[in-house]
Amino acid sequence: MAETLISPGVLTRENDLSFIQPAPVQAGAAFIGPTVKGPVEIPTVVTSYGDYLNKFGSTFTSGSTRQEFLTSIAVKSYFQQGGNTALVTRVVSGSFTAATSTHVSASDNGSVQPFTIETLGKGALYNNSTGVDDAGEQNSDSSLKSGSADNLRWEVSNVDGAKGTFTLLVRRGDDNLKNKVVLETWNNLSLDPESQNYISAVIGDQRLTKAGSGTDIYLEYTGSYANRSRYIRVASVNAIPNYFGTDGNIRLGSLSGSLPIAESGSFYGATGDIAIGGANYFTDIASGNTQGLVSDNYTDVINLLSNTDEYLFNVIAAPGVIYANDNTTVNSLISMVETRGDAIAVVDLVNYGTTSVSTVTAEAGELNTSYGASYWPWLQVGSETGKNVFVPAGTVIPGVYAFTDRSSGPWFAPAGLVRGGIPGVLQAERKVTKAQRDDLYDGKVNPIATFPGTGVAVFGQKTLQTKASALDRVNVRRLLIELKKFFSDVAKTLVFEQNTIATRNRFLATVNPYMESVVQRQGLFAFRVVMDETNNTNDVIDRNQLVGQIFIQPAKTAEFVVLDFTIEPTGATFVA
Repeated sequence: MAETLISPGVLTRENDLSFIQPAPVQAGAAFIGPTVKGPVEIPTVVTSYGDYLNKFGSTFTSGSTRQEFLTSIAVKSYFQQGGNTALVTRVVSGSFTAATSTHVSASDNGSVQPFTIETLGKGALYNNSTGVDDAGEQNSDSSLKSGSADNLRWEVSNVDGAKGTFTLLVRRGDDNLKNKVVLETWNNLSLDPESQNYISAVIGDQRLTKAGSGTDIYLEYTGSYANRSRYIRVASVNAIPNYFGTDGNIRLGSLSGSLPIAESGSFYGATGDIAIGGANYFTDIASGNTQGLVSDNYTDVINLLSNTDEYLFNVIAAPGVIYANDNTTVNSLISMVETRGDAIAVVDLVNYGTTSVSTVTAEAGELNTSYGASYWPWLQVGSETGKNVFVPAGTVIPGVYAFTDRSSGPWFAPAGLVRGGIPGVLQAERKVTKAQRDDLYDGKVNPIATFPGTGVAVFGQKTLQTKASALDRVNVRRLLIELKKFFSDVAKTLVFEQNTIATRNRFLATVNPYMESVVQRQGLFAFRVVMDETNNTNDVIDRNQLVGQIFIQPAKTAEFVVLDFTIEPTGATFVA
């Protein structure tokens, strides 16, 4: 409130500068590729490798061989090296649908089916019965003959007619009566849509489907209640409105007979098989066949992830997509991150067995972007199948970025013996010499070196930008990504605010302390943020614009250490 000074005196005022300033929003890695199970083409956040296994699975059987997709190896490496969250989008070939299960009957009315539930994940893997009644499909211990750790079953218990409630358990498909593996428990559910514990409201009934075409791809939501379950959704309910009357008693005694009976059930009716005949895995990946997928399978997912408001990540990888095999997908991936401006794509260039360094650098020469980085050669890691397998280097590089972020900061080079080590890597496809590392680095390819006693480490941090500038280094590009994201988040709070000095000062009071902290943490040599009358003239204000300018001097890395040894004659004096 304005104060008016009329007579002489002392006026005290408060200027509160103690508001807690927002920290930058932390972004993780994004992975796109095939998985064993899970939602199809629905970007899904996972917070640990265990969470990933529950939602997307790990290994599967193709023919008589146990296989694993590169996506799971990439996610495992990422979390092992300190990643916090990952955005995983499952890519498939062919048509995939969800499995459903209709509760068999109500207590007193065999023709009434109280509710139907549906798996969030899609694919025939979720089927563990052939129809509504799974009688005859159980073993003597109540385990399902087609139950597995990757599919689900359910159980209704604690049916209480007086309260009109029941409990629904989501169980793992391979458990049995004596050894139940309960994934989720939903207590005191009701079929009354007027109740706070209405089954659809508690568990969720939303279905996400891909809509649109071309570059205009988005997710369309159907259903009234957001999904709170990680595994199922309520597809339909034979609702019992107003179970209780105004006096608190059951409105009609017969209503309790419409509650579900206590029993367990299974799922059926899903389509889509991940085991594709002739699919090539690991070192057999070739043009037109990467784990059973082709270029077109990735198109919609890449377009979907272009939405910066919906999906947040700072590095993205498509493990198994090789530029020499599928330049269309790689170019689309790079174009997407360039448009977003807040992420870097890790790109693999050549197939396993490429022996010529010049072949690798020739592939890199066809790309020119500071929003991408490539690494070579391939690396051998352990697999959940029990075998040691070779994978493209880009499979594990997001984990190196995660370790760098966790231990130092995104503006530090994710390379060298301090931050470039890759836990879990057994050996590189080949040990590149110093001369070969020089050729690779000169050709914009980051070599992975093997040193006696120290193991395998990333030994380069160039982007795929051809022109020499500060942005031809990964640490500078990732610094810009971090700063742009923070500034954008703060600037969003200024939209539709008054274009006044107070608004500008509020912005400066938020960003300057953060930039000072980046200087202190060795991300910048110096900076200057300008948002005043010099760049917000009357004409600018009249156009409803608020202009800010950020000048930075990125800290550079010491990639070339020069040590001069000078031999002095006997008797020479050394001056400190």
